[in-house]
Amino acid sequence: MRGTDFGKWVRRFEDERDRRAALGDPDWDQGATLPAAVWAGIQRFQIGEDGDGANLLSKADRAGDPDYARAARLFVAEEQNHARLLARLLAAGGVPTLTGHWTDTAFVRLRRLMGLRVELLVLLIAEVVALRYYRALRDGTPDPLTSDVAARILADEERHLPFHCDRLRASLTGVPRALRRPLMTAWRLLLLTTTVIVTIDHAKALPHLGTTRRHFIRDVMTTSGTVTSAVLGRV
Repeated sequence: MRGTDFGKWVRRFEDERDRRAALGDPDWDQGATLPAAVWAGIQRFQIGEDGDGANLLSKADRAGDPDYARAARLFVAEEQNHARLLARLLAAGGVPTLTGHWTDTAFVRLRRLMGLRVELLVLLIAEVVALRYYRALRDGTPDPLTSDVAARILADEERHLPFHCDRLRASLTGVPRALRRPLMTAWRLLLLTTTVIVTIDHAKALPHLGTTRRHFIRDVMTTSGTVTSAVLGRV
């Protein structure tokens, strides 16, 4: 973690927490109306946002940087708030939450296989896909409450990417230089595979959100190039 100031991330997360508290929740009473396929997609993403983050936080504590551990806790709190917002959105539309989905189970098991570096690489895949999904949800639906919720979550996700990139860039100082780019190439391939699966799973919803499977995949992979450059840039 040499040369990385995670104290700045603690301050950014805390500032956002205070801004969020001052803003308050969306107007849930207005309700929400969406096609069934879009509701199904929101149910799946709601599960992905839920969880206590215990495994990540345990690894963050062992990383030896108190500021990073504090920032990681604030990150997990934001993810939990996303799950809450999506659950409230579903309730506003009269749609129940799900108790589980195979994609979330697979991601959780993969993230827990090894140390913090692998955990973050897998988590970053979910974050990049989520970034594109919430942008589509914000811009592609005429429902005001859904757009409001998606915009709030999207603003957080746009901040999460550089946070994780900072930690991964610091982490890669422990990886031989010759292996760093191949590692990120493998990460992009796993991201591509995941994104293809997501677009198949959400194939009926994407047209309602103003996008196609091809455009969704293209946009995710464009973001992946930016992420790779950020992670490799100064190590």
